[in-house]
Amino acid sequence: MGSENQFLYHSFLFGIYITFIYDMLRIFRRVIPQGVFLVSLEDMCFWTYCGMEVFLLMNRDSNGRLRWFAVLGAFVGILLYQKLVSSFVVTYVSALILWLTGRIRRLLVWAVRPFRKLFAVLRIRCAKRVAAAGGGLREAVRRRKNRLTSSGKVLTIKGRRKPTSEQGKEQPWQERAEK
Repeated sequence: MGSENQFLYHSFLFGIYITFIYDMLRIFRRVIPQGVFLVSLEDMCFWTYCGMEVFLLMNRDSNGRLRWFAVLGAFVGILLYQKLVSSFVVTYVSALILWLTGRIRRLLVWAVRPFRKLFAVLRIRCAKRVAAAGGGLREAVRRRKNRLTSSGKVLTIKGRRKPTSEQGKEQPWQERAEK
């Protein structure tokens, strides 16, 4: 009788344990939102882990036999934990983690602010030097672009000219245009 009571107690604690682990998973999902695929993958890993733990519990404490009072004990542990503690743990621990990460982010932004101003000044100085050195380059690129654009227009116009009698037979699209 004593070993059965101890086994019932272990299964009750196991129910609380797996519900607590799942609450940690829920907190993780609140802090770092994920897609359906990752949630499904996490659930599959969680239930695989739970299945292995149940197997080890049954193998260790009852020589591999399924005892229904152990299932009932785990179910009662799950229900009690969910009704009494779960919502409090998930809500407040996730809120605390989000609050702490927000504070850490603000602290980092504050610590990096002087360096941002320094990098902005350096970027402006470098940009001025590049502009001074590359001013001729910018003008050369603009001239090349204008030249290419104008030559492209010339090519387009030359391609639409009517052929002279020396060039031979007219193209079919040109014959239709004359008729």
